[in-house]
Amino acid sequence: MRKWINVSCPLIVIFTLGSYGFKNTEKSVPDFLRVKEPTLVSFPKDETINEYPVELPPFVGSSYIGFKEAIGFKESQGRYGVVNTLGYLGKYQFGIGTLELVGIYNADYFLRNPQLQERAFKSNISRNMWILRKDIKRYSGFKVGNSHITESGIIAAAHLAGPGNVKKFLRSGGLNDVSDDYGTTISRYMKLFSGYDLSIVVPKKNARI
Repeated sequence: MRKWINVSCPLIVIFTLGSYGFKNTEKSVPDFLRVKEPTLVSFPKDETINEYPVELPPFVGSSYIGFKEAIGFKESQGRYGVVNTLGYLGKYQFGIGTLELVGIYNADYFLRNPQLQERAFKSNISRNMWILRKDIKRYSGFKVGNSHITESGIIAAAHLAGPGNVKKFLRSGGLNDVSDDYGTTISRYMKLFSGYDLSIVVPKKNARI
């Protein structure tokens, strides 16, 4: 009896496994589950792929962390060591002049130091918040031109074009909508980076590293 079991059991297992090779295990997807059109992803708020064909990062929240990661992705896809064709540096694409304002004078060291880049970004935001404090208070919650104004939108636009140009944009009713060398406008950044909570950053007149 034991001999018969020892012989028959392997045969049964082989037959069972072999039988799967003759079955068509492929299952078709029902028509109502098939994706027929591209799915639109929204990031940040109000972003539409059809209007702006850009690669979008995952949404990581509306706090300061979400804000800085969104800016970093837009500027360099989050790469710390990148230098663009105009000589702007790092994850957040700083110019040499801006770096000097926050106390950084060694570009090579800056590119090799992610922690320094993060500190520089926060210091620059603090500085721009102080410069634009009256404009943030006056215009936040209102519409200027075609832009709904928020604090984070103002600060993002200042990172793009400088606080002086943001003042001109707001005080001209949106008519003075300057762009960077790649064609990105202040109003574009106002829209892309609206609605983030930057309360963790304290405005400071001469913020430095």
